[in-house]
Amino acid sequence: MELFPPMPLADWQDTKSTLHRFLQIVGKIRLAAGIRRNHWWGIPFHLTGRGLTTRPTGRADGGPIFTIDFDFVGHRLVITTLDGREVSFRLPGCSVASFYRQTMQALASLGVRVRPAVARPFDLPDADRPFADDTEHAAYDPAMVTRYWQILSQVNLLLEEFAAGYSGKISPVHHFWHTLDIACTRFSDRVIEQGPQVDPVTREAYSREVISSGFWFGDEVFPAPAFYSYTAPEPAGLTDQPLRPRAARWIAQRGGHLAVLPYDDARAEADPRGAVLSFYESAYQAGARLAGWDIAGLACPGGITDPLLRGRG
Repeated sequence: MELFPPMPLADWQDTKSTLHRFLQIVGKIRLAAGIRRNHWWGIPFHLTGRGLTTRPTGRADGGPIFTIDFDFVGHRLVITTLDGREVSFRLPGCSVASFYRQTMQALASLGVRVRPAVARPFDLPDADRPFADDTEHAAYDPAMVTRYWQILSQVNLLLEEFAAGYSGKISPVHHFWHTLDIACTRFSDRVIEQGPQVDPVTREAYSREVISSGFWFGDEVFPAPAFYSYTAPEPAGLTDQPLRPRAARWIAQRGGHLAVLPYDDARAEADPRGAVLSFYESAYQAGARLAGWDIAGLACPGGITDPLLRGRG
């Protein structure tokens, strides 16, 4: 299929709002049932050949190990346990309230005793409304949801390729349910001091210096899909650094700055894949130079760290 097919935010805004809340429900279940990992690596979704997965989860509390999968080809939520039992239901036609109810009923029928600690949206306009009460969000366009997953899959492979060039501490490529973006983050070993006013989510996410690269589908602030990168903490002079390709630019975002390559501009390039990889590399180089990272020492051309094997490549 076409690399980077069209995905205007306006074409699926209502569906996106519903889907985002579906993902937050399942993500919060993963958060409640899973093992805590540094920088929240344990809770994002990973891509599958048909959609998204929590991966196997469940604590050693006598309850079953289970996995929740979004099937965006058949448009179902599928919950399976380690002993092979399965419960599923269709996604089209569900409001957020009915999705929440059916998900919790399915888990209970499998003997899974877990509930989200805070069963409300995170960082969304209706953050005070319980999922169980949300009958407003019920739009679900199967064709656009499938396209969302297909684009995620394409970007996932690009981020995997970009990740291969770094030998330091680096996150998996994963899809965050709270912000609906897919990202991969490179870390330095510098500990970041944070004031006591910083919230627990942010404190853990940014306890080390990072340069993150990713993609999101747009929102009310930036109403178009885009590839992005940021350095945190942001070094002085970052926005004076050059970016590639020419369509890339720095924008102000939440008190800092993002390097942004709009999705439609990437699609218009003669080599969209190469343009995105060049963008990620230029943004990384900008942040790493100013932050004093050992760029040459951390480089991993072709995903190979051994110099002898690299020479044979």
